Amino acid sequence: MRYIGGKTLLLDYIIDTIEAETENIKTVIDIFSGSGTVGNALKAKQYSVWSNDFLYFSYVIARGTIGICAEPLFKNFDFDVIEYLNHITLEDTAYSLQQCFIYNNYSPNENCDRMYFQNENAIKIDLIRMQIEEWKQTGLLSEDEYFYLLAALINAVPYVANITGVFGAYLKYWDKRTYNALRLEKPAIIATNAKMVCTNADYTQILSEQYDLLYADPPYNAREYLPNYHVLETIARYDYPKLQGVTGMRSYDNQKSVFCKKSKVHSAFETLIRDCQSRYLLISYNNEGIISTDELSKLCKEYAVGNSFQLIEIDYRRYKNKIPNNKAGLKEQLYFLRRN
Repeated sequence: MRYIGGKTLLLDYIIDTIEAETENIKTVIDIFSGSGTVGNALKAKQYSVWSNDFLYFSYVIARGTIGICAEPLFKNFDFDVIEYLNHITLEDTAYSLQQCFIYNNYSPNENCDRMYFQNENAIKIDLIRMQIEEWKQTGLLSEDEYFYLLAALINAVPYVANITGVFGAYLKYWDKRTYNALRLEKPAIIATNAKMVCTNADYTQILSEQYDLLYADPPYNAREYLPNYHVLETIARYDYPKLQGVTGMRSYDNQKSVFCKKSKVHSAFETLIRDCQSRYLLISYNNEGIISTDELSKLCKEYAVGNSFQLIEIDYRRYKNKIPNNKAGLKEQLYFLRRN
């Protein structure tokens, strides 16, 4: 999935920093987990990971991948569950089009002009989501199996969505990808004996946990995450929300980030750094974020143990594809300090 601020290309720097600058690290909190890229990389290194995000769809991805330590067996089924869902039709179920929230609100029909999905894929998203929920409610799915299937659905949806990368708006013409049939793939599960925890909470509720290291990748700018992923949030929750505007936005008043507000970002970072009870703190940011490098560095130095603070800067061109119009002067940053 293309995710705002995704860290796939920075993974080596993050892991290398942790391994080079810390001692006896076994437990890590990923407090803004997003797409789960960093959490899965940490899991692959056999760390015990606590993955948290306040967006529910991000929690679903983490719970259905990071939170599972062996591929589910689906013992209550005598058929391949993923393949069944990949071929599900209205005729296979007792559901009606009237129940299909995504079809009725995000694909063109007599009551809707939105063009997020072709009709067939919209209906399929609904059928898969409702079937997963029914299996869970009737006791056929364990918690691991439930979130594994939901994660598979969330990961599959962007590949047939009529968008440029995020769901803030849909295209006014049909992109060729939308003609592909929605298809679930089995999420990759990393086997481990380490303890995994996944939560769906505000970051302030996690800071008191005493892990070896806390990794934080907060928003860098005023671009709120929920409006750009509102369709995925609705699919994950499937709560039939009241929608607003041309794009069919769900309300997100209680899901706005203080890191996206110029007037609150200093206080937000001070809370993060001051209240962090983990031994080490590692923050991902960049030099064009809402808070300046000097201001964030000053906060880190204020709360760092001794002279432990380090600012590691990675030139944009060093990890991005070598595209001629890459922003000159943009640097990704890692703020590292010992807290306890």
